Amino acid sequence: MGLFKSLKGDHPDTVGGEGSQQKYSSPAGPPPSHQNYAAPPGPPPGRSGFLPPSYPLPSHAHQNNDAPPSYHDWTIIEDTALLPPPPSLGHEISPSGNANLSDADRAHEWCRLRPLIKPHQPTPAQHDSVKNGDMPLVKPREYQGTITMSPSGSWSGSTAPGGGDACLLSSLPCYFAAADSPLLTEKKKTMYFEVKVKSYGRGRGGDSSSLALGYCAVPYPTWRMPGWERGSLAVHGDDGRRYVNDTWGGKDFTNAIKPGETVGLGMEFSIPDTPPKYGSSPAQTPSMKVEVFFTRNGTREAGWDLHEELDAQNDLGVDGLDGQFDLYAAIGLFGGVEFETNFQRHLWLWQPL
Repeated sequence: MGLFKSLKGDHPDTVGGEGSQQKYSSPAGPPPSHQNYAAPPGPPPGRSGFLPPSYPLPSHAHQNNDAPPSYHDWTIIEDTALLPPPPSLGHEISPSGNANLSDADRAHEWCRLRPLIKPHQPTPAQHDSVKNGDMPLVKPREYQGTITMSPSGSWSGSTAPGGGDACLLSSLPCYFAAADSPLLTEKKKTMYFEVKVKSYGRGRGGDSSSLALGYCAVPYPTWRMPGWERGSLAVHGDDGRRYVNDTWGGKDFTNAIKPGETVGLGMEFSIPDTPPKYGSSPAQTPSMKVEVFFTRNGTREAGWDLHEELDAQNDLGVDGLDGQFDLYAAIGLFGGVEFETNFQRHLWLWQPL
């Protein structure tokens, strides 16, 4: 009967018969023939090309060294010359001359209703007149003073003491986009003119008298100084700051313009050094390289790249000034100023190479 029970799977946990209490257990340690067992040398058959990794395993990475692994500090920029220059910081107001808010608001609305005029193709006579510096100044209704042409070809003017802001424009563009663009001619185009400040009289209210020289796309509100509204730039003589579509306080640039000094302003248009990147938009890539330069008493004193890095919050861009529109010479005045303007090259103190 015990035999059949064993075959059914009811295995006893004792040996030696039903009455025996002796327990069975496995012997301690390996069998006598395997006391000195060790793994065979080398990799398994068929894995002779296997090599251990050259780096420590994760569980052994810091076994003998508590210091973290060395790394490159990417927050340190070794060569800042490879970076573009930071944007110049602008000012909220000028320290010397500021227009009233109503004039500014009126000008903003005026510009909103009158978009910039598209370039036109000049006649040969018009183009020759500009090349020869044969351009009178147009006197707007805001201008309180006189303008006369001297026998030498320069234009002399004087404004009434205490007069308000007024902007004189040249009768023809100094730059014709349809005829002078380097993208069409494959040649650099430079425009330039000079102004001599003879004297300053009584200013406007509490401000001293002064002038500004610059360039404008048209139409332009002529009761505003150049540089204050869209499509214009200028260097202002009262604070020495430069203004580019800047209705605020301008950016530090040079010293104030004094009586007896002759100052000039020019713009150089040329083909970009590098072509536009594939897939880039016109807003990302300037169509032309544009340099603005300023001279004083015949010496080139300072300048800036029109497409420099801009302050995204305060700068209004360079619309109208990058060679896509015709540009006119502009002279802004307020208070009593006696001045002389020269468009003809042989009258300039500064001479291009």
